[in-house]
Amino acid sequence: MHPVLIFRHSPIEGPGYFTTFLDRHGIPWQLVRIDAGDAIPDNLNGVAGLCLMGGPMSVNDDLPWISSELALIRQSVAADVPVIGHCLGGQLMSKALGATVGPNPIKEIGWGDVSITDADTARPWLGESPAPMPAFHWHGETFTLPPGAIRILESTYCANQAYVLNDRHIAMQCHVEMTPELIASWCEHGAPEIAASNSPGVQSPESIQADMPARTARLHQLADKIYSRWIQGLKR
Repeated sequence: MHPVLIFRHSPIEGPGYFTTFLDRHGIPWQLVRIDAGDAIPDNLNGVAGLCLMGGPMSVNDDLPWISSELALIRQSVAADVPVIGHCLGGQLMSKALGATVGPNPIKEIGWGDVSITDADTARPWLGESPAPMPAFHWHGETFTLPPGAIRILESTYCANQAYVLNDRHIAMQCHVEMTPELIASWCEHGAPEIAASNSPGVQSPESIQADMPARTARLHQLADKIYSRWIQGLKR
């Protein structure tokens, strides 16, 4: 089987649980370290799917790699190669597909429930989940929906937490890939940002890291549903 191409945009924002899931299902993957200067492929030859991770930058920044990554996203969607985006990755998908990215009314950092907005569209991805589900957040910007996309998740502080396109591609504002190790690292590196934030959606590092094993286990239940549906469309 061809590998899933995973784009990492920051050294501390790796794929986390996503690659654990792929390994468990025997799906090969290849990491493209944008932060280390790895080249972005010009085409999709030999790519089963495209995964985009998070990062501290904005998709509206003038960075040399953004236009190439946006072009590859458009190429993937046009070729029905599944794309999945986490936070910045979801924002990159939106910008590539004709939507916009800008400030969210309230910065979100920490744990916060997400709720289903379109039960019929969400069902293949999330099953029957009438109750809110726990997710992890770290963002100050958010995306609008590109043409043809259907919103499936929202949260108290962010209307567009996830959408699906053609029942094959999914963009998330939230993070479902988190592990206790990733969370601890983010809290350490992001402590100044948390301290400077005056937002009801921002939690303290101590609050974020409380009961992490149980919280991440519940988060991975949500990730398993989303990832299980996503891999069904991978190019074999």
